[in-house]
Order: sequence, then C-alpha cells, then structure tokens
Amino acid sequence: MNAPQSAKLYNPQLLGLATQLARYPLSDALPLRAEMRSKTCGSTLGIGLRVDPDGAVSEIGLQVTACAVGQAASAIVATDLKGRTRKDLARALDQIESWLDGSAMVPDWTGFEALIPAREHPGRYGAILLPWQAALRALSLGDEPS
Repeated sequence: MNAPQSAKLYNPQLLGLATQLARYPLSDALPLRAEMRSKTCGSTLGIGLRVDPDGAVSEIGLQVTACAVGQAASAIVATDLKGRTRKDLARALDQIESWLDGSAMVPDWTGFEALIPAREHPGRYGAILLPWQAALRALSLGDEPS
C-alpha cells in the first residue's frame, strides 16, 4: 500500500525543522524588519535582522504563522542565513523559484532537502518562498536612506 501524499510531504525531517523556530525569537532590538503574508496560502511571517558592517546577516529573529512547510522553510532560512548578504539572498530566491518550476537543481541551503516533497504541492509554494522573500525585503529596507 502506498503512503498517503500527506505522509510524504510531512516527513520527520520537515516536522523536525519546524520545531527549531523557537531558537530564533523575534526581538524589537533587531533593526531591519519586515512582515509579509503569502497570498496563496495565508501564511504570515515577521522577520527581524541585524547585519554586520559588510552587509552580512549577523542575527535573525522570526515570528511565523504557517503550516509545517512554511515553518520548516523559515527554519531553513534562519539556520543558514547568518553570514549571507542581500545579493546572496536574491540569488537563492531566484534558485528556489527556478527549482519550483522544475528548471533548476535543489538549492544549496542546509536542510532544504526536507522541502523536496513540497514541490509536488503548488499550494505550498507561497509558504516555501515567504521566508526568503521576507528576509530579502528586510535587507532591502537596510539599503534605503534614512
């Protein structure tokens, strides 16, 4: 008997990632902030970042209201975002979008392989993309003149 589709999507690795969000509380002390909502799935994400003098992320905080896929994607971003720049993040978002449409390999982010089954579920694409989009928006706000 085949496992139900949900069993493939909500695998132990994905669910384990979702539990890691508690390591990244959103703090008012993080100066670069963004809040976003996915139009496709309704997931919401608040993100706060701090960057070092070279523009690389040095600290991250999240507040996520999403399905387990969105929570896992957010944990992947939180785990692997430190040391990355806005340019790195924009490149990653392009790679993820290309992967979702089937024209690129799996993006090189720690833990991303847990999201592979979600590519079969277009209704989850918004949840997958949301943390990268929100982080990019927060970093882009840091580029604006005060």
